[in-house]
Amino acid sequence: MEGVLTPEIWIAVAEKTRIPELRRTTRDEPDYDKLMRYRIEILDRHGIKLSDIQHVIGTLLPLAGGREFLDELRSITQVIILSDTFEQFAQPLLSQLNWPTLLCHRLIVENDRITGYQLRIPEQKQRAVAALKLLNYNVVAAGDSFNDTAMLIEAHTGFLFHAPDNVKGQFPQFTAVDDYSKLLELIKGAIG
Repeated sequence: MEGVLTPEIWIAVAEKTRIPELRRTTRDEPDYDKLMRYRIEILDRHGIKLSDIQHVIGTLLPLAGGREFLDELRSITQVIILSDTFEQFAQPLLSQLNWPTLLCHRLIVENDRITGYQLRIPEQKQRAVAALKLLNYNVVAAGDSFNDTAMLIEAHTGFLFHAPDNVKGQFPQFTAVDDYSKLLELIKGAIG
């Protein structure tokens, strides 16, 4: 979701709080657990609460063209968003995207303080795609970060969208595009 349809939430929080360490995302750190422990420690050190983050999220808009892309894609096929975001973060953005199906994780919160996180399951993106394939679906996937690559490998067809050079360089087997119309054209070609 983030970086493909919506802005990166953690980068927005970093800008609002002026804590540059929070700019680190899965584009920079492939180890999700390491990244989240790092983020939670920084939030704790600076006294940033869940409500503070939710306030920032409430000011965000989908990426230009993101909702239109998603609406058109949903008019031709079923769409499931697999994301490493959290239920407590996603609501304001989902409403602006016309409530697509989102499978993501959950934060552990005590008194408005983020104390941990609960993965849906390890490797949830890759495993969700594998499950859909077992149900005989043709799965086409798109993502932008290291944490998307296992999903892209598992899918019948995978594309990189808005991916940084370091991700594109390590995964040259995926066609990389930066334009919604081109991505939609590629997806249409992949679903036949």
